[in-house]
Amino acid sequence: MLFARAAREQGLPTVAVAFEGETDAQIAQAANEVEWVRIGQLNRLIEVFTKRNITRAVMAGGITPANLYKNLSLDLRMIAVAARLKVRNAQTIFGAIADELGKDGVTLLDPRPFLGEHVPQSGALTRRVPDRDQQDDISFGLRIAKEISRLDIGQTVVVKQGTVLAVEGFEGSDEAIKRGGALAGEKGGAVVVKVAKPGHDFRFDIPCVGIRTIESCAAGTVAVLAIEAGATLLLGRQKVLDAAEKQGLRVVAVEVK
Repeated sequence: MLFARAAREQGLPTVAVAFEGETDAQIAQAANEVEWVRIGQLNRLIEVFTKRNITRAVMAGGITPANLYKNLSLDLRMIAVAARLKVRNAQTIFGAIADELGKDGVTLLDPRPFLGEHVPQSGALTRRVPDRDQQDDISFGLRIAKEISRLDIGQTVVVKQGTVLAVEGFEGSDEAIKRGGALAGEKGGAVVVKVAKPGHDFRFDIPCVGIRTIESCAAGTVAVLAIEAGATLLLGRQKVLDAAEKQGLRVVAVEVK
């Protein structure tokens, strides 16, 4: 929805391929045209573009993992793609889909240039800013987060005074934040750092921060949330930052060198 609205504001006509049982029906109000398909109908998805001579596409939003099993209906083209994959994860599957799009003249783009302020650049995003000790923890957390993300463990760490309190695993960033916040002691004060992994392919996925992230920080009495500048999507930017201000959470976008 954010992407479709941003594209419309930039005067770009959009055709959305929406997934039955997954995509919000309100997409019809944001895109110029909508075509509904079932998850796994790769050939039909591509034909939506090729029949209109569309040569540029983006992936936006996500698919609920459970729906990959409940509502999956692979067509012959998707079955052939899946059969060629020796390793099946998000990166390989979406990479193969991008290759199939490319065979029919459709280039998959990184959506970030279209999303404007929803992908913040370097700087403080709240009125309160980290103090010197917190800045040190941010620098420390960035190094750790980049390393664990390189190993495909997770993309979020929680640190305090140079100690790693929690590393994101299978449970996801929200639970890692709560767990790390609880380990920071009664006064809290932990620093959360969220990054993109090295070589991250933003065509398929943009690390996101939303209102649930802020709520998780509140539950753990977290002092600072640091995100990677130019590499993190704020879902509902104003609502997120207003909630952070209300609870005294410092939010900062940090350039990773």
